[in-house]
Amino acid sequence: MTAVRIENKDNGIVHLVLDAPGQSANTMNAEYREAMAACVVQLGELKAKKELRGIVIRSEKKTFFAGGDLNELIQVMPDQAEEFYHGANAVKQDLRDIETLGVPVVAAINGSALGGGWEIALACHHRICLDDESIQIGLPEVQLGLLPGGGGVIRMVRLLGIETSLQYLLEGKKIRPSKAKKIGLVHDLAKDKDELMAKAEAWIAENPNAKQPWDQKGYRLPGGAVTNPMVAQRIAVAPSFTKKKTAGCYPAADAIIAVAVEGAQIDFDYAQQVETRYFTELATGKVAKNMINAYWFQLNSINAGSSRPKSIPKYTTKKVGVIGAGMMGAGIAFVTAKAGIEVVLKDVSMESANKGKDYSANILQKKVKRGLMSETERDEFLGHIVATDSDADFEGCDLIIEAVFEDKGLKAKVTQAANRAASPEAVIASNTSTLPITGLAEAIEDNERFIGLHFFSPVDKMPLVEIIKGKKTSDETLAKAFDYALQIKKTPIVVNDSRGFYTTRVFSTYTQEAITMVGEGIHPVRIENEAKNAGFPVSPLAVSDEVSLTLMQHIRDQTVADFTAEGIAFEVPKSFSVVDKMSNDFDRKGKVAGAGFYEYSNNAQGKPQKKIWPGLLEHFYDAGKQIDVKDVRDRLLYIQALEAIKAMEEGVIDSVADANIGSVFGIGFAPWSGGALQFVNHCGLNEFVARAEELAATYGDRFLPPQLLKDKAAKAEEFSADLAD
Repeated sequence: MTAVRIENKDNGIVHLVLDAPGQSANTMNAEYREAMAACVVQLGELKAKKELRGIVIRSEKKTFFAGGDLNELIQVMPDQAEEFYHGANAVKQDLRDIETLGVPVVAAINGSALGGGWEIALACHHRICLDDESIQIGLPEVQLGLLPGGGGVIRMVRLLGIETSLQYLLEGKKIRPSKAKKIGLVHDLAKDKDELMAKAEAWIAENPNAKQPWDQKGYRLPGGAVTNPMVAQRIAVAPSFTKKKTAGCYPAADAIIAVAVEGAQIDFDYAQQVETRYFTELATGKVAKNMINAYWFQLNSINAGSSRPKSIPKYTTKKVGVIGAGMMGAGIAFVTAKAGIEVVLKDVSMESANKGKDYSANILQKKVKRGLMSETERDEFLGHIVATDSDADFEGCDLIIEAVFEDKGLKAKVTQAANRAASPEAVIASNTSTLPITGLAEAIEDNERFIGLHFFSPVDKMPLVEIIKGKKTSDETLAKAFDYALQIKKTPIVVNDSRGFYTTRVFSTYTQEAITMVGEGIHPVRIENEAKNAGFPVSPLAVSDEVSLTLMQHIRDQTVADFTAEGIAFEVPKSFSVVDKMSNDFDRKGKVAGAGFYEYSNNAQGKPQKKIWPGLLEHFYDAGKQIDVKDVRDRLLYIQALEAIKAMEEGVIDSVADANIGSVFGIGFAPWSGGALQFVNHCGLNEFVARAEELAATYGDRFLPPQLLKDKAAKAEEFSADLAD
């Protein structure tokens, strides 16, 4: 059995069957390449004998074709670039030979066709897809730091035009069959597999002389050629718009634009070679390896349960109680109800509880207005949420999530009341972002049932949940919490108990370092700009305003009080001299208060806008104390990576995969890097140590490399993840 085989039909129509042995999905691995090349030879022989009327490409898997083999791609090094280049061209040539063989070729798409799978479909003259909205179609390679390397950019441009195709290529959009048909990527839909095959063979019979549009005489590029002045003008600004989004951190985006524009000006075969050159450069580069490693291998490993206790049977949560109907509680209620789980949303009054439920109602009403949901579906969704002011309604809950203000006493009070009403076996969780779970667990007698579930704001959009084990948290409790996170379509990372856990602890160094630089006199705009240039989605002073300076002060005060009670000295970070001045002296407490590091207002059209508060320049800026922009960037990157290493050294986090995914999905650590620990690998461990020591000598001991890092550097041992099968 081979990955691609030929099935001859009596009517002269050949089925080219994609069926990789021993795999659940088809991929462009070595077996595929060898089998496809052999099949192309056989097809040529059949054509020469006049025994071939047409070709149907179909799959024997649940999906049509999954794409490139990432296990191979991640291993390609720069010294293998030439070999890789020729191999990629050979894959392209096989598809080109099929589409120019002189017989009609139909893609019978029975399931998702992504990446290389969609490139195979694009090489067909006609594409028919099952009318199933669970099917996804597209070229998402850019999300892994790559571009489509099997002719995808060249064919999409020739099919849709430069501007329209870039909308899909630069964002890696995945679309459903109905949308694909509407925009012309798919020609027809079929209700089932029988109709799919029947339509495919019927089209072949009706179109014996089929050719691709770009192989027909008189073909013109949709939307206009590059030489068209209007098109040229719009294309000229595309790189600047892209750089505004990517800050130049994602070479794949620039490469896609280059291939699209360059390829549109030359013939098809030369254009494919241009695509391969850029593809090879990306595939052998560091950024693609960072992103593939994190967003494919490590993310899949986490979602497969690499941090979940293996001996505990899978558990399905049936009823969740949420204490506190504020922004976090309301968000938790929404994502829980979305998963079809019954939710009890409780606050101190019915008015507050109903306001929390309205959060879900408002989101759903927008979907109804856009035609994405019916009123019946909206009402059914909202029916899963019961707003209440009574703890008695927590009866029967198998999970309670407390989401009130970061006050240990308040959390204990509301948790105890809910625990008395809930199921005796219920998991009791706190949505705290900083307070140690072991201490909060003292609120209930059975500490083994207590755990931390740290959600991120806004809950309905952020993909991560940080699960925190207390000292007495049982494996069963951890497994139930992990399963609940997957049930609500979140990615769970697991960490051990400590103040700030992992994500808050690492994130706080980002804001503190930026605020420290403000106190040093560095221009705030330089700080914000260099954060964006480093690849952070939100700059540190802006996100500090979002968090609020008063919350920072409260957490600082709670930490000092707890450390004092334990007889431990606590050194308050330098940043708080600025925070206290801003909050106490200047009454600038953050975005919610309407004033922080930024000024907030609405423009003439009523849309919110913000700009750096001029007072920062008046009270803190010192023209004589500016530092190199590289130092600004590195301080923001290195301080977080160092804190992640310290957290691993101290046993706060055990998994490299959890550390990387947690840093990107939870706190927005530069996504191009693949995460805080992968960033260290990206730099090279010895190089990272040397640069950290430089920063320490100039800016303080907080940049000194931890012993774990120095030991790994000495052994040339990267921070690598043990990935689940």
